Amino acid sequence: MRAITMSQFGDPDVLRWDEVPDATPGRGEVLIHVAATAVNRADILQRQGHYPSPPGASPILGLECSGTIVELGEGVQGWSVGDEVCALLSGGGYAEYVAVSSTQLMPIPKGIDLHVAACLPEAACTVWSNLGMRAGMHRGQTLLIHGGASGIGSHAIQVARTMNVRVAVTAGSKEKLELCHELGARYVINYRQDDFVSEMARFTRDFTHPGADIILDIMGAKYLDRNLDVLGFDGHLIIIGLQGGRTAEIDLAKLLTKRASVTATNLRGRPTTGQSSKDEIIRDTVRHVWPMIEAGLVRPVVHEELAVSEAGRAHKLLDSGEVSGKLLLFVS
Repeated sequence: MRAITMSQFGDPDVLRWDEVPDATPGRGEVLIHVAATAVNRADILQRQGHYPSPPGASPILGLECSGTIVELGEGVQGWSVGDEVCALLSGGGYAEYVAVSSTQLMPIPKGIDLHVAACLPEAACTVWSNLGMRAGMHRGQTLLIHGGASGIGSHAIQVARTMNVRVAVTAGSKEKLELCHELGARYVINYRQDDFVSEMARFTRDFTHPGADIILDIMGAKYLDRNLDVLGFDGHLIIIGLQGGRTAEIDLAKLLTKRASVTATNLRGRPTTGQSSKDEIIRDTVRHVWPMIEAGLVRPVVHEELAVSEAGRAHKLLDSGEVSGKLLLFVS
């Protein structure tokens, strides 16, 4: 089979569409003929040598895919050869075939094209596991999303809007802010021009509970202290990315005064089954988010569709900061 390979870490030009050993399903796994995959920030970090694949996972890039089951491993139940699925992966999506645990499969939501479904698993599971399962997001709350026009941000806006949550976002251009507003954000902040702390104070000053109840943050260290300023009483800061660095001091007095909490989570390194597992997250995401998608309340936002052999160009696009939503890579 063919897949995207790299002989060394480096810039996008190290990526090659080449022959690799065939993927084969082990016990409890299925083999998927990949229709499409999607590009995530983690792929770029792995290409640069900063985010190695977990032990036992495929070293091939790609954390999600859609396609058709072509083979069942021993012990697989509930799925059949010929089923069209999308899947959350620990790696291997940039390939013609991928073997994945059957517990990480998700049905294609009704009304969603097979190829487009490739950009759902990572964003949907990240958003729901953090906002729905961890933070307990509910009607009437205020949510601040940093990077509102990203794949995760664009999905989070729509899920929160559907749940009658007030959404504020930060983004870096007029076009991205307009997209966020179109998707349902009530307050948009250009982080290149405005201070999001003072803007959030202005947005929430007349609310019964000023400040953000939840912040979904991709920046990490750079925004930590200001995020604590934005949190309201009993607020919850969830850090899912480190684009602004990994090390910062924290003023514990701010947390104590506001009875606030800080959580840092990831998805890729979770166990396949058991407590806090991918299986648990996938089942809860399908139960709660898939009906929103099938009702047309949440839609995938695709910036551009490219052939998987153009993965290098896709990485350059994502590196440029000009992408809104997801980049889709067609495989078959």
